[in-house]
Amino acid sequence: MVKRPDELAAMAEAGRLLASVFHHLNGLDLEGRSTLAINDLVERMIVDDLQSRPASKGQYGFEFVLNASIDNVVCHGVPSAGDILRSGQIVNLDITLEKNGYIADSSTTYLIGDVAYPARRLVNATYEAMWKGIGAVKPGARLGDIGHAISRHAQAHGYSVVKEYCGHGIGREMHEDPQILHYGRPGTGMVLREGMVFTIEPMLNQGRAAIVNQEGEWPVYTRDGRLSAQFEHTVAVTATGARVLTLRPGETPLSP
Repeated sequence: MVKRPDELAAMAEAGRLLASVFHHLNGLDLEGRSTLAINDLVERMIVDDLQSRPASKGQYGFEFVLNASIDNVVCHGVPSAGDILRSGQIVNLDITLEKNGYIADSSTTYLIGDVAYPARRLVNATYEAMWKGIGAVKPGARLGDIGHAISRHAQAHGYSVVKEYCGHGIGREMHEDPQILHYGRPGTGMVLREGMVFTIEPMLNQGRAAIVNQEGEWPVYTRDGRLSAQFEHTVAVTATGARVLTLRPGETPLSP
């Protein structure tokens, strides 16, 4: 689980390239675009412009380079030509990129057009919750510290945390140890060590935490039909705290 300096350098490069993809998306007006068109745009950028591999394509039988999860879709939304993004919606775009054998993983929930305050509030709180988790990362901390920081922030704002999906170690494989739960008790769980790399990717629901999906199929929905949001960064444990490998150009880390 602990990466060598040369591995960390390779992962930082993959993270930088993936951050550039999101930086490009941040500058686009996504309203009126289909999620399949966004998928195809991202694939061209990763493959043609960045000479990299979209790591999600082909994994677990998935045919696309990103997940596009709209409104009450918690995760694993499948890009479609029929899903045209409309004003008032929120959509999480979850993208992976492999460069020189190492993988970075990140996601952002986008506000489409004129979004009502309750949805904007959920998205903002989810972004803050991710940074609360990142702020708990340092050598000697425990995995439970990360989850507790996230769930405490979510609950303080009246939201629930999805428990069925979690962050994960990452490197040459998409999913490695350890698992990073987004809830937990402080002072419990594995001790963090310098050189560990993993994702922190909380999913917060407006209503209950319960989810539903067809067995063995995508996507996953909130059981009560209310909104869900997610943010994700790939993070390395450093001697003094955390280094966010997928930090976007111009993105300012939030204080814990």
